Amino acid sequence: QVQLVESGGGLVQAGGSLRLSCAASGRTGSRYAMGWFRQAPGKEREFVAGFSWSGGSTYYADSVKGRFTISRDNAKNTVYLQMNSLKPEDTAVYYCAAGRPLTPAQTMDFNKYNYWGQGTQVTVSS
Repeated sequence: QVQLVESGGGLVQAGGSLRLSCAASGRTGSRYAMGWFRQAPGKEREFVAGFSWSGGSTYYADSVKGRFTISRDNAKNTVYLQMNSLKPEDTAVYYCAAGRPLTPAQTMDFNKYNYWGQGTQVTVSS
């Protein structure tokens, strides 16, 4: 079992920045791919950014490329999502997830993740 706890969400004006954190505990010695997803009201959960299962590659949704950066601190078992140049359409609940997707396509598929955090709200005002 892996437990994930997100933090860092909040209200920010368009053009501003936020950094989300995801602290992992439990069986973190096992290698997992880590990803960030988001879900806006009335919309499906969508992939935002993630690490491959090996940890050697990162992936981003087209809508956030160049604005968001995923990073990790293995010593702290924590994954971060730095979000810059935020837009109102980035407003959503952001979730951290852990799983073992094996391909880039699977890394972007929320069905391939077994463990989820409780989510943190990000609201971007115009």
